[in-house]
Amino acid sequence: MVEIPAPKPTDLLSIGEVVERTGVAASALHFYERKGLIHPERTTGGTRLYPRHVERRIAIIQVAKRLGIPLSEVAEQFATLPSDRMPSLRDWARLNERWRARLRARQLELERLQEEMTQCIGCGCVSLNACLVMNPGDALGADGAGARRLMSIEDEVGRAADQDVEEEPVSEPLPGGRRRSA
Repeated sequence: MVEIPAPKPTDLLSIGEVVERTGVAASALHFYERKGLIHPERTTGGTRLYPRHVERRIAIIQVAKRLGIPLSEVAEQFATLPSDRMPSLRDWARLNERWRARLRARQLELERLQEEMTQCIGCGCVSLNACLVMNPGDALGADGAGARRLMSIEDEVGRAADQDVEEEPVSEPLPGGRRRSA
């Protein structure tokens, strides 16, 4: 029986192997490369070969995308990590700590938004002084009572109807469901 040696962190992977192992399309890998998120090596023929540790970076990118973290933030954080070797546990711990604070701030922001949405009674009247979502501080209340945004739409519709516009003929229904042109 032939024993296959265990992969080394310094092993290089073809783009096809990275695609297969991560489930990320080759075009996405090229995009990440252009953004400076991953750094393949090149053969003399120009073929991309990826260090095995790029799989961890790609996994972090995928998690960041799911959490809504922009790639610019990912790049900012990756700039603090070594690009030529596998990041150490200490490197990952520093990255994790920075992201934990950002994620907690996002979590608090989402909780605040959820609380504001709970207060919304959904009536469409955006001039209520309690509406923190559509009318913070009752800014529309200064324009008068009622659904100010809806009133402006109704005013536009009324002005258009008042103009002398020729309307398209409407067909009249006949017995049996047939229609006759006017």
